[in-house]
Amino acid sequence: MARLCQVTGKKPRRGKSYARRGIAKKKKGIGLKITGVTKRRFLPNLAKKRFWLPDQNRFITLRLTRGAMRTIDKLGISAVVRQMRAKGQKI
Repeated sequence: MARLCQVTGKKPRRGKSYARRGIAKKKKGIGLKITGVTKRRFLPNLAKKRFWLPDQNRFITLRLTRGAMRTIDKLGISAVVRQMRAKGQKI
């Protein structure tokens, strides 16, 4: 299964990690030098969560980010499920 939020659509992003060496100028050094650059991935904060759908009288399990959980707290699970179905997602 992909590392993808079912509600917001967030997925892993690419970036770089920089290895630095030296003493910062504000600490009276000559500055930090970059000695290495490594590719890395920024992963979304995903979790599996079970929600009760009262209008369908059943549980659904979603894989979503913590930000999506806040959205569900704000809008309600029924409204979020309606939006997901309008986008064409099968739940």
